[in-house]
Amino acid sequence: MTQHQNPLNFFQNWYNQACASEAEDPNAMSLATVDAHGMPSVRIVLMKHYDEQGLVFHTNLESQKGRDLMANAHAALCFHWKSLKRSVRLQGDVHVISTPEADAYFASRPRASQIGAWASLQSRPLQNRAELEARVRRFEQQFDGQNVPRPPYWSGFRLCPIRWEFWQDQPSRLHDRWVYQRAKNDKTWSIQQLFP
Repeated sequence: MTQHQNPLNFFQNWYNQACASEAEDPNAMSLATVDAHGMPSVRIVLMKHYDEQGLVFHTNLESQKGRDLMANAHAALCFHWKSLKRSVRLQGDVHVISTPEADAYFASRPRASQIGAWASLQSRPLQNRAELEARVRRFEQQFDGQNVPRPPYWSGFRLCPIRWEFWQDQPSRLHDRWVYQRAKNDKTWSIQQLFP
């Protein structure tokens, strides 16, 4: 297992291999949040961008995950690439992305997904499928013949990692585990191998 001084380089190497080997959605990651009452919740989201600042995913800010992150701006992520027998776990602080970033990504989405962002009252009770379909038709008519603007409640979050863990399956469950921990008020990383 090749080790890097910077965990982002480690991640980029593994992510590129996952993109080549995973049949679908190598960018799928579990997102764990905690609500204002301390109750945890986890779901799958798609990473849409990553760089030295962190990993970005997009959502309705009024969804459960949006509300959780606005109340408690810390989260954990986990990638699992079954074809490679690898996983990467991250923990860190979470921030809403900038308006220009949110606008640019929303504009790149398929029109049907843009309409869906307006039509869905994400995480709230739905009477039946017909109610959702009626809302889709309403916004299709409202934005007919024009660009679909980004809803004010739709944006993205960036998780800024303070901890990365890289896990590689090995025989007899003697797996390789490497942890990168960011030093407080510093951009350097300590590196530690863990028992499996």
